[in-house]
Amino acid sequence: MTGTGARTADPERGTLDKAAAENFPVAPFFLPRAWRADLMAVYGFARLVDDIGDGDLAPGGADARLLGVSPAEADDRLVLLDAFEADLRRVFDGTPRHPLLRRLQPTARRRSLTPEPFLGLIAANRQDQLVARYETYDDLLAYCELSANPVGRLVLAVTGTATPERIRRSDAVCTALQIVEHLQDVAEDLGRDRIYLPAADMKRFHVQETDLAVKTAGASVRALVAYEAERAQTLLNEGTPLVGSVHGRLKLLLAGFVAGGRAAIRAISAAEYDVLPGPPKASRLKLLREVGVTLRGEG
Repeated sequence: MTGTGARTADPERGTLDKAAAENFPVAPFFLPRAWRADLMAVYGFARLVDDIGDGDLAPGGADARLLGVSPAEADDRLVLLDAFEADLRRVFDGTPRHPLLRRLQPTARRRSLTPEPFLGLIAANRQDQLVARYETYDDLLAYCELSANPVGRLVLAVTGTATPERIRRSDAVCTALQIVEHLQDVAEDLGRDRIYLPAADMKRFHVQETDLAVKTAGASVRALVAYEAERAQTLLNEGTPLVGSVHGRLKLLLAGFVAGGRAAIRAISAAEYDVLPGPPKASRLKLLREVGVTLRGEG
């Protein structure tokens, strides 16, 4: 990740450099060069829209200026998201203003991508500005349909491997990964006044919001986290046959996604479901072991 000065001077490079810090392989070295370039173009879009939605743009307003947003509105996330959506539409029928979207344009043409998955990611970040709590698990799944599932669909589109069955399996994997990330980031999300644990489940386990604002989780919070982790594991198991449906380097990439979810769930379990001190993370060795297990079709 670059420093703030570099991020301000070169928003495109600063955003793309964040790939190294992600929990999942964005465009690993073993993929064909053309795939890597196109996956990085998709990543640049997804990372920037998340940074807009989370208020994590670098100081200085370079991204706002590129999107044609006035300095007076440069801190208004909804205005920025609207401007970003307008620039996304130029990817498909004009010339985008932002360099990350100009980078995306040849990828969209080469891979016959459609606006829908990109619009879903924008809609998810717009929803984050308006919805801070989710009443039911189904409500959370509907959010994941916007915030997570488009990413997997874009990977399948870029690699030319999309089929209805693969999309269904991919959606299950992506939703699982999103839920796991929410479990890892309970404390961080609360700091943004967001709770992704369904309110109905919190009530079932007798968890109050104040129970999430302490340094270590009590028994009720741990039981709730374990319950949600089991749900994520079920979704991950449902999606795992996706790995066996493809071949070659793509098989290894998708195994990495599934293994990342499995390893994260194991790390949460190893922390006895106490996610409040900080995100439980799997070691690289444990992640690699999970990749092996996934590739062998075990577990």
